[in-house]
Amino acid sequence: MKETSAKKLPRHIAIIMDGNGRWAGKRLLNRINGHRKGVDVARATVTDCRELGIECLTLYTFSKENWSRPALEVQTLMKFLEAHLRAEERSLVENNIRFKAIGRTDDLPQAVRNVIAGIEQKTAHNTGMVLQLALSYSGREEITRAARILAQRAASGLLRPDDITEELIQANLYTADVPDPDLLIRTSGENRISNFLLWQLAYTEIHITDVLWPDFTKADLMKAIDDYSSRDRRFGLVKEPGAGVAL
Repeated sequence: MKETSAKKLPRHIAIIMDGNGRWAGKRLLNRINGHRKGVDVARATVTDCRELGIECLTLYTFSKENWSRPALEVQTLMKFLEAHLRAEERSLVENNIRFKAIGRTDDLPQAVRNVIAGIEQKTAHNTGMVLQLALSYSGREEITRAARILAQRAASGLLRPDDITEELIQANLYTADVPDPDLLIRTSGENRISNFLLWQLAYTEIHITDVLWPDFTKADLMKAIDDYSSRDRRFGLVKEPGAGVAL
């Protein structure tokens, strides 16, 4: 694995952490065991990204669609989430990480919302890496929410329809205060984005790995970053010999 240049580091990495259930199934374990191992890997990945100097890390933790899973699994996941956040609060504060939850957080149990609110408040002025957990999250819902906010402003006379721009929509997304992801990593080999950051991923580089999330290591993270660093990001432009950059 080659040395990764600091100039090539993605500012923002987003990860679809997939494969907990399959990891457990391969070992004839309950799915909950896969989620428990997945939490440990998430913790290690946060540390790895912080030490590498990544500015923002967004983890797809619980989708809006995940509420349709068996009730016992959902309840256990919520307990894991609450316990994990409580356990990590001190580390987030001490390591200068700013924590945010994005998504329909009002859908979460009150105990989880209380912990989230407390950590967000305690880390609000931290200046290091931003850690975003996507919780009860849906990319379509996020865009619909932004459209609704702007429609309400227009209906009240505070905004003309012609004034609505891409920048204004972006400013009303959950992720308005962080750059769009440079790199999306999806584990478990699935080739889809699963309703995750639909607006923000417009020009994101995508790295798919067959590694199941509970088996994901720093070496896998570095492989994804090396893959990213080798790509020529043109954002819709082409480079013509002797002619600079042109459409």
